[in-house]
Amino acid sequence: MTRARIDYIPVVYVIGLIIGGLGAMMLLPMMADIIAGNGHWQTFAILSGFTLLVGSAMVLATRSSINTEKQTTYQQTFIMMTCIYAVAPVFGAIPFFFGAPHLDPIDSLFEAISGVTTTGATVMTDLESQPVGILIWRGLLQWIGGIAIIVIAMAILPGMRIGGMQVFMRHNYDAFSPILPRAAATARDITIVYLVLTLACMLAYLWSGLSFVDASVHAMTTIATGGFANYDDSFTGLGAATEYVGVVFMILAALPFIRYVQLNAGNILPLIRDTQVRGFLILIGVSCAALMLWQSLDSSAGFEVTLRKSLFNCISILTGTGYASDDYNSWGSFAVTVIFLLGLVGGCAGSTCCSIKIFRYQLLLANMRVQIRRMIFPHALVNVRYQGSKVPGSVMTSVMVFFVVFLGTMMVSSLLLAMTGLDFITSVSGAAAALANIGPGLGDLIGPTGNYQSVPATAKLVLIVTMIMGRMEMLVIYAIFSRKFWRG
Repeated sequence: MTRARIDYIPVVYVIGLIIGGLGAMMLLPMMADIIAGNGHWQTFAILSGFTLLVGSAMVLATRSSINTEKQTTYQQTFIMMTCIYAVAPVFGAIPFFFGAPHLDPIDSLFEAISGVTTTGATVMTDLESQPVGILIWRGLLQWIGGIAIIVIAMAILPGMRIGGMQVFMRHNYDAFSPILPRAAATARDITIVYLVLTLACMLAYLWSGLSFVDASVHAMTTIATGGFANYDDSFTGLGAATEYVGVVFMILAALPFIRYVQLNAGNILPLIRDTQVRGFLILIGVSCAALMLWQSLDSSAGFEVTLRKSLFNCISILTGTGYASDDYNSWGSFAVTVIFLLGLVGGCAGSTCCSIKIFRYQLLLANMRVQIRRMIFPHALVNVRYQGSKVPGSVMTSVMVFFVVFLGTMMVSSLLLAMTGLDFITSVSGAAAALANIGPGLGDLIGPTGNYQSVPATAKLVLIVTMIMGRMEMLVIYAIFSRKFWRG
């Protein structure tokens, strides 16, 4: 039997376009440094030219061999997705190595991958003294990663039947028409929504009192639900108005972007009827109320402060943004447990959010209800239904496999981190924060008041792999390491 050869030309072509795009993006922090009057712009100028040269060479070397009439295979798509999050960040890391922070290679790669995967875990300290170009570059990496994952989640993952994403090809988007045949149109419309939300968020941050640079960077990292901030203390001390702006736009970024496209087309019903949107908003209400009640029992802060801190930090962790406006480690064991569990839920599918996602829990609960009914009424004909439609058994299998793989990967990552000398809390919360792309973990070392600078280099390598796996929904990575994948 002859093995089918994988055509790598489309993969090299797309990765070349992405690398070239990163090179062009480096011109923005370069111009910011020029305007700020510091000499760091020269680093970005040189690195931009180098990155553009590499990307252009890859594109030019493969463009003439691209067959536009031939569909991309799943093998090519899997490899392409892996390269986006494994190769592109290498070029994104160069400014951290040669630029003002002068991070070592592992720290540079960690910061770049944390940015592109929108995890938000940082190894950088003294952010207030960093050149404006570096701060903007961190924001741009997360902003690019945010739009990338939306397009992948809407145009690629459903067709691959990964983790139950195929339910969004069937009934969720009837008003928009099938996704895959309109991948280009979907990407264009979502990009417009992404740009509009980013601009609106920036204007709102400006209104709240932030400077233009702070408003721009925080808008990019808020809409990407990434969490890179311009200050070591994140949102602590930025003011109540800024926190409320963050709350609003983190929620907006966590909703399915396709609903905004439908809303713009004059169809509001899909948004109102969306089961996962309702579930997401209910979860916010319940969890924030629980945190407020808990804090009110042992806190002298007023109602408004307690409400704001509970809302902001709860939504930040639930959406995987990872901002912090208070040290929630000091809120007590109940609050810390709630916040840890919220990080393992995530927002809506088709948003910039990470983690397991609301709809998978809803499908799992629906399946549990059906199984209980079948136990009570053995002869009853009951089926799992989601948004009024019957869910095929293959979808439920896919969802349950995703849960098992997620928990298994988190356990292995925790063990590997513990082997590097990290304590139990840091190992488990660090693995969860990396796999769910949340950012901060628990404890003094990597909690809301700390960062990943002091984590051993070996542990950072484990976290780098874990962040990539989490952003790519894990199964893609496991598929690539399968023999059958390479046999076609």
